[in-house]
Amino acid sequence: MLVDDAVALVPSIPGRRALLGLAGAPAAGKSTLARRLVAGVDERLGAGTAAYVPMDGFHLSNAQLDRLDLRDRKGAPETFDVDGYVVLLERLRAERARPVYAPDFDRGLDEPIAAGLVVPAGTALVVTEGNYLADDGPGWARVRDLLDELWYVETPRRLRERRLLRRHLRGGRSEEEAREFIASSERENAVRVERRRGFCDRVVSPREG
Repeated sequence: MLVDDAVALVPSIPGRRALLGLAGAPAAGKSTLARRLVAGVDERLGAGTAAYVPMDGFHLSNAQLDRLDLRDRKGAPETFDVDGYVVLLERLRAERARPVYAPDFDRGLDEPIAAGLVVPAGTALVVTEGNYLADDGPGWARVRDLLDELWYVETPRRLRERRLLRRHLRGGRSEEEAREFIASSERENAVRVERRRGFCDRVVSPREG
């Protein structure tokens, strides 16, 4: 089980912290797997051992996307605050005596939420996930060096796109709008993510978790 491998990443020395990254195309099941890993580690080693911090909290706000004329590209690398995400990872590696707050993302509002998450001081493993953790574009290339391991979450395209369609329908798009957004933006993002698959330490399936 992948939980066994996540447990093995937990540092044996008190006060140390490890970071596990999950990369993968949109709707691959990264967040579901991340939560399962955190729950599994906590069950084995005690509550609070692991924490989940998604990259999605670093989406630019819709107001900023409108200002930059990028609303129709939401989810592309340029629609995230990658510098802010890198700073958070650096803090998670360096700060072990105080809690670290991180932004979350509300899919109902379709907006990031400042300080929506907290990583307590005693947390020994942080699981973070996002599309572009293996990307080598401006800013993104710094992410890989801050992670102890990076796993690629692989899921068939048809299944991913069914999930994306449901996600966008729940978000308020019509079926036509949802399918158009998937075709014009989500597929392009997925292709970019898939190109970096070989730069991850291993390829996993959400079902393994």
